[in-house]
Amino acid sequence: MDSTIGSQLQTCKPSNGMLGNPAQNGATILDSNAPPSVVAADATLGRHLARRLVEIGVKDVFSVPGDFNLTLLDHLIAEPGLKNIGCCNELNAGYAADGYARSRGVGACVVTFTVGGLSIINAIAGAYSENLPVICIVGGPNTNDYGTNRILHHTIGLSDFSQELRCFQTVTCYQAVVNNLEDAHEQIDRAISTSLKESKPVYISISCNLPAIPHPTFTREPIPFSLSPRSSNKMGLEAAVEAATTFLNKAVKPVIIGGPKLRVAKACEAFVELADACGYPIGVMPSAKGLVPEHHSRFIGTYWGAVSTSFCAEIVESADAYLFVGPIFNDYSSVGYSLLLKKEKAIVVQPDRVVIANGPAFGCVLMKDFLQALAKKVNRNPTAFENYQRIFIPDGVPTKSDPKEPLRVNIMFQHVQKMLSSSTAVIAETGDSWFNCQKLKLPEGCGYEFQMQYGSIGWSVGATLGYAQSVPDKRVISCIGDGSFQVTAQDVSTMLRCEQKSIIFLINNGGYTIEVEIHDGPYNVIKNWDYTGLVEAIHNGEGNCWTKKVRNEGELIEAIGTATGEKKDCLCFIEVIVHKDDTSKELLEWGSRVCAANSRPPNPQ
Repeated sequence: MDSTIGSQLQTCKPSNGMLGNPAQNGATILDSNAPPSVVAADATLGRHLARRLVEIGVKDVFSVPGDFNLTLLDHLIAEPGLKNIGCCNELNAGYAADGYARSRGVGACVVTFTVGGLSIINAIAGAYSENLPVICIVGGPNTNDYGTNRILHHTIGLSDFSQELRCFQTVTCYQAVVNNLEDAHEQIDRAISTSLKESKPVYISISCNLPAIPHPTFTREPIPFSLSPRSSNKMGLEAAVEAATTFLNKAVKPVIIGGPKLRVAKACEAFVELADACGYPIGVMPSAKGLVPEHHSRFIGTYWGAVSTSFCAEIVESADAYLFVGPIFNDYSSVGYSLLLKKEKAIVVQPDRVVIANGPAFGCVLMKDFLQALAKKVNRNPTAFENYQRIFIPDGVPTKSDPKEPLRVNIMFQHVQKMLSSSTAVIAETGDSWFNCQKLKLPEGCGYEFQMQYGSIGWSVGATLGYAQSVPDKRVISCIGDGSFQVTAQDVSTMLRCEQKSIIFLINNGGYTIEVEIHDGPYNVIKNWDYTGLVEAIHNGEGNCWTKKVRNEGELIEAIGTATGEKKDCLCFIEVIVHKDDTSKELLEWGSRVCAANSRPPNPQ
């Protein structure tokens, strides 16, 4: 048999369908009559990347085309099971991938070199801060242009093509620049696996002349993409559980608080298992709303310092032991660093680390393993919850308004509350919607998302697009301020193209209300738009869209009835006009404390 070894791999397939024919001496030999096959036509870099995305659960990629990524997009859309969602701009494509990752566990976006990459980077930074695995793919320069001292378009006019890469290094956990085929397979797989393991975005740049080229490393068989499961250090886990059990069992009135890193650690079920076993009252940090079941019998609300749910802060801050699971303490979540907590009373559980009070600390201990083991050993202690029941007074209801008087925000959210079910999800934009949506009581199965760590205004439009695309069986209800909407409004167009059925409440109060309460000035006033008119112009008679402008409770009730009834299969946009000073009491308190934190004078030198 003529056999050669070279850069082109050759394989043989026998005519009888067997890989090899047995020889008389028991050895296996290849059939000499089988002709060498060529690399399959679809074994290209582009199709390999597309298959990997499908394998990890991505069904939709959010993109903005540019000349460096067009061939790559051809190969992505050729993959069965992968749909391209063309967005109006790169920022919204990134926000959409962020929203998609919140529901499906991973998202992906595709843009062009530098002009696209530097446009999307703000959204990728937000995903990094929120611990979301987003695969950011950029179409890069032709391989022949690297190292040639040539100046390319879409750059800042330098022959150094690394500017974009350097920018992404601080907001992604791995960067792959694919400009040759030999190691492309390894680089792509390593980037994707790192994103999933670290729960952070990654950057993949692919030269524009490579996606269509077949290569033997891109063949479909034999190994699908997989990740090795992580495990805790057994002795460390046992020691951490023993120390935590001793600490908690000595306490008289312990509490347990869920934080946003429950998502990263995939420990939501383990958290509930521990909460069921320990008997403690259950609170949630604001950025973890939606990760902890609010229908639980011992759920006491959001712990957010001075702007907590009524009676929640009193129970948490008076406890003699608090178990914080996956917390993030920053100036926003601590209300300007004003939480009344003591480190010596706290156990802090992070995704792979447990810290007991001022020490000891236990590394290589996975949150999920720790919570499940602790549930089996900790004593049940309902004392703090019994104290909560003694002091609890049901929430008051807003003063009843005349159906014709100007609408108040607290009345609006009374009606939003009635819309929630297991088949809905809430997206809360940065601003007063943070505080109003935080007070919503989520029924079992109702989704909830907002971007607290990064707090980028305008995030919710793209996030609504991405989240709704990932869960077509849920109806997304988005609460967006007028200032935020002006930043990213264009991709309502993409929602219509994708036949989404979200309900958007546009709260028109004439400015950046959250910033007014931190520090007011003329820069917080914006030009008023005819928002329903804008959405009608975007609609332009194509797709299913319904808009309504409401000024009082009667009109709001009618609009919600239409949106959930006759227009339930439409994208519904309801512009709610309210007074510029109509804010939640929580925003007033929070804003003054954050202002005080921001305005601290410099320390003496």
